[in-house]
Amino acid sequence: MNGLTSAVGLGLVGVGGPAPADPARRDPEELRALAEEAGRELADAPALEIARWAAETFGDRFCVTSSMADGVLAHLVSRVAPGVDVVFLDTGLHFPETLRVRDEVARRLPVNVRSIRPRMTVGQQDGEYGPRLFSRSPDECCQLRKVEPLERALTGYDAWAAGLRRDESPTRANTPVVAFDPRRGKVKVNPIAAWTQRDVDAYIARHDIPVNELFGRGYGSIGCWPCTRRTKAGEDPRAGRWAMFEKTECGLHT
Repeated sequence: MNGLTSAVGLGLVGVGGPAPADPARRDPEELRALAEEAGRELADAPALEIARWAAETFGDRFCVTSSMADGVLAHLVSRVAPGVDVVFLDTGLHFPETLRVRDEVARRLPVNVRSIRPRMTVGQQDGEYGPRLFSRSPDECCQLRKVEPLERALTGYDAWAAGLRRDESPTRANTPVVAFDPRRGKVKVNPIAAWTQRDVDAYIARHDIPVNELFGRGYGSIGCWPCTRRTKAGEDPRAGRWAMFEKTECGLHT
């Protein structure tokens, strides 16, 4: 939707490439009021209706974020907003299977994938902070490789959609379908917040959605390879993330 340059179907955006700022952006207080009203009115609405509201309300100033565990959210939003920007945080530490989902989404769906990189390569980060920062200070690593790139990527938008679901973990159990993100001064939309894993699986089967092969190999939730392990039977789907630390979120949604 923002018409950024693509390469092999991907909007490859490096360290200096946020979406262009638009002086016509809404004031944060206006965005807060919009989010609060929509949060009430759309609380029980179908996911597609929630996505349609966001696309119609914000136009080109609305994007989707995706970890590329699957293409469900990108597909859902593209049904009401063909050409929508899909922001993917290319940390440099993803599984190859995750990058294949990204490439499939870019190739098969009517979306513009923007692959956002950190300011430093993994090698540069090792030189600055020491090797394997993720094993010593995962919060700092996530800040450098996920949180800061997202802040930069969202510069030109008033609203963004995420694929959070209430059934994923106790920390996400109260996820609203629309809320104001005070940290970023933007509206955050969670169209599939009320979906269960069964709903996701049914949508994937119905629409032939790209999905990460690692789910079939025992992974319940997929992030960067150093901080992701297979989950055991009966475990929370996100139990395999940062399993050696008291950490359940990367910082994007807190």
